[in-house]
Amino acid sequence: MKILLLHGSARKQGNTALLLNDIIQGIQQTSASWEYIHLPELDIHPCIGCGACEKQGFCVFNDDMQPLYEKIANADSIIIGSPIYFYALTAQTKAFIDRCQALWSRKYILKQQIGKNNKSSRHGYLVSVAATHGKRIFEGARLSARYAFDAMDCSYTDDFLIPGMDHVNAIKASTDTRIQAVSFGRQLMDR
Repeated sequence: MKILLLHGSARKQGNTALLLNDIIQGIQQTSASWEYIHLPELDIHPCIGCGACEKQGFCVFNDDMQPLYEKIANADSIIIGSPIYFYALTAQTKAFIDRCQALWSRKYILKQQIGKNNKSSRHGYLVSVAATHGKRIFEGARLSARYAFDAMDCSYTDDFLIPGMDHVNAIKASTDTRIQAVSFGRQLMDR
């Protein structure tokens, strides 16, 4: 099993990163292989809606997104990790998701299979941290992730969402949450 973790926070060691690291600890307790990518370190040009991918299945921009398309296709499970900024995913995460339009075009317009396996055997997970406890704080992120995973030909299988982390490294004080994150990573093989 191959797991691709995509971290969309500009903070390399913030709350989302700490949770993803705990999830990786759990993954390492299984036989799964994994790869971690910090999206803000990549050069991902914003989608300009030119429609070229609708004809050829590929984006016109030759940037760091190109190798990600292959990594997405080869992954059995994909984890998108992003904090919440103004009730949404970070700009870096959203730029990545918007560039999945090429995958959507391949799947729905060109009728091509995205992953090596069918959608029912490929899983998508959202990991997110928010500062507040707003009732709808994760709603926008869930919707964006759900449709991104669909374009990647993955089913939105589960999420790990933590509200109330209102300062940098607040997650360090939440031992129970961190234990749950390790367990979440360990159980990815069972889903």
